[in-house]
Amino acid sequence: MTLRSFFPFLLVAPAMLAFAAPSGRAGEVLVEAEAFSQPGGWRLDTQFIDIMGSPYLIAHGMGVPVADAETTVKFPQAGSYRLWVRTKDWVAQWKAPGEAPGRFQVAIDGRPVATEFGAEGADWHWQDGGTVVIAGTEAKIALHDLTGFDGRCDALLFSSDPAFTPDNSSEVLPAWRRETLGLPKEPIAEGPFDIVFVGGGYAGSCGAISAARMGLKVALIQNRGVLGGNGSSEVRVWAQGNTPPGLYPVGDIVREFEDDAKKSPGTYEEFEDAKKEKIARAEKNLSLFLDHHAYAVEMKDPSHLAAVLAFDTRTGAVRRFEARTYCDATGHGTVGMLANADREMIDGGRMGMSNMWAWETTDSPRTFPETPWALDLAEGEFPYPRDFHAQWFWESGFDKDPLKDLETIRDWNLRASYGAWNAIKNHGAYARSDESGKAHANARMTWLAYIGGPRETQQLLGDIVLTEEDIVDKKPYPDGCVLTTWSVDLHYPQEQYVKKFPDNPFISKAVHGGGVDRKKGYPVPYRCFYSRNIENLFMAGRNISVTHEALGTVRVMKTCGMMGVVVGKAAALCARNDCSPRDVYYQYLEDLIRLCQLPGYMRRDSLDGKFYDDPNLPHLEEPDMGYVPKSSLSGIVIDDSEAKLTGKWAEGAGLKGFIENGYRYAGKGGGASARFEFTVPKDGEYEVRLAWQPHENRATNTPVTVISAGGEKSQTVNQRIAPPLAKGFYTLGAYRFEKGQPGAVVIGTEGIDGNAHLDAVQVLPLE
Repeated sequence: MTLRSFFPFLLVAPAMLAFAAPSGRAGEVLVEAEAFSQPGGWRLDTQFIDIMGSPYLIAHGMGVPVADAETTVKFPQAGSYRLWVRTKDWVAQWKAPGEAPGRFQVAIDGRPVATEFGAEGADWHWQDGGTVVIAGTEAKIALHDLTGFDGRCDALLFSSDPAFTPDNSSEVLPAWRRETLGLPKEPIAEGPFDIVFVGGGYAGSCGAISAARMGLKVALIQNRGVLGGNGSSEVRVWAQGNTPPGLYPVGDIVREFEDDAKKSPGTYEEFEDAKKEKIARAEKNLSLFLDHHAYAVEMKDPSHLAAVLAFDTRTGAVRRFEARTYCDATGHGTVGMLANADREMIDGGRMGMSNMWAWETTDSPRTFPETPWALDLAEGEFPYPRDFHAQWFWESGFDKDPLKDLETIRDWNLRASYGAWNAIKNHGAYARSDESGKAHANARMTWLAYIGGPRETQQLLGDIVLTEEDIVDKKPYPDGCVLTTWSVDLHYPQEQYVKKFPDNPFISKAVHGGGVDRKKGYPVPYRCFYSRNIENLFMAGRNISVTHEALGTVRVMKTCGMMGVVVGKAAALCARNDCSPRDVYYQYLEDLIRLCQLPGYMRRDSLDGKFYDDPNLPHLEEPDMGYVPKSSLSGIVIDDSEAKLTGKWAEGAGLKGFIENGYRYAGKGGGASARFEFTVPKDGEYEVRLAWQPHENRATNTPVTVISAGGEKSQTVNQRIAPPLAKGFYTLGAYRFEKGQPGAVVIGTEGIDGNAHLDAVQVLPLE
């Protein structure tokens, strides 16, 4: 069995211990900033662990210094120690002018250390803080922010050896650091589970809920403190894509999970973090591990995952998750990459990452510091943030490495946002007047995402790599299961804002391709949701098996959520049949379809249990897409597009509630008629129904003839009046039909006093 990790020499991950364990080095005390008992206004940032090796605290005050982070640290003895702080000057890589924006101090028992940290070094490093005196065996340590502009601290080291220099290599937790922290060598065993989802966005969360309702034992690992991913209060991208009623009801759980946000960015409250977590925690079969970062995998052999290792980003506890199957819902393809899954990353021209922001006008003057280190922006060099928010198109990193350069991309976005706000507040026409003609003196920035919202990283490859041509040409796949309804939406730098910063533009435009039916959707095949070379690895979300162009339509959150739901159901078949995700397609596809036909409120308590309607779960109405899919109707359904037509019939779709793709209508005098033919599966009595959409120009006397085993029976229907039955149907009566003997419904136009209307015929058995 082999261990694969971002940090290949490690068996454990960073621990958040604020004291030196007895087994540690006697003269050194290592304090992880993430472990501060009172973080104050400092925020936990876990986005870049795979780049710099650790979570850290960030002072994200948008120009207003944040409250101190504080903790109490135990020392082996009083005396003099040399202080080192792992930090960086986050704008130094650009040789930005002015003082470093991320400066902070360390205070010991209320006395600030003379050195200002975060003021030097473009890379993460141990900055020397000089000699400090510890009066006793316990001291109160504080991080004191000086600027409010994103100072960052990973850890503090106190050494009684004045000659000691911490390891400043790119390695994370070398032997001395692990020894100083007294980390245990063996991880905590979790499981075994039926499936482990890694990533708590819409894909992972909805997938874990789906699997739990299938009766599986499920773990959900999320490296932040909230669920929803880009659709959380941290990033605030409102969930897009439809959950249409056609095909299968795999959108039920997504509609249950989704928030109330109506724009990007919305407010904190609109993204309903607490609601999302409550839904997940209500699942008895689901174990939720928030603030856990998956950083390594164990392989049983090159094609089979044996375990995922994740550490608690606040306590440092390392956990080993063992399961039958795993689902990479990280967006970045992290688990697949660790397992050496087949994957593909395009060389530049990717969709980038956004850090949106918002502002408001208050009742009193508000100042904002000059930001010489930010991007030097003037009026016309960025779009004015109307409606009090900077939207999704504040995006950069198109040609940067979406893994190695991720922190750089985020920090560039921060420089752009602060530079724009500086221009609005302090310079030029923006500073003099807002939309209402009032000065911006009272305006203040209320929110700026320090957690980025990435769109594209890499794709894990499955048995099908879905292309734009497949979607536009509506290529049919027997395992089509998730309806993508977003257009092929690809982002590019917006030309007018490229000139000043050609190396990394920060304003994008969306180019929407045609060919996707935004109402009915295109069924994405299940074979895009599992790895072609790691036999027990699923994928869900924006890292599934598609091309760059196809990603433009499947990447939106509601669509990703439905992928997770299907994976949860497929995992149940893997568990029941002791098979691989690939086997589900080749041997158990009909069983998967049956599970996909179950609504989201159906569950079973164990894999061997029976499904039942859980009264505690909502029965949500299907979204009104303006049409009724044939697949949602029982019995035999013949659409107007399948009728045999004579004469001239016009096509229409303006009257909503039609079956499938629209309807047809014709006036008198043209000799038009339509014949809906069908064959019943067995002899018996059947109810025959006719569907139409009422309108004042329709006929009150449309002639309809039913041809059955008993002969022909004619009647007229008033198509100005809405049919009384569900889905817009009207009953034509009960008739006997015989197997193998075609029946028919014929609609004519002779003598009508308006337009005859064709939509659909439904035939339902009465026995």
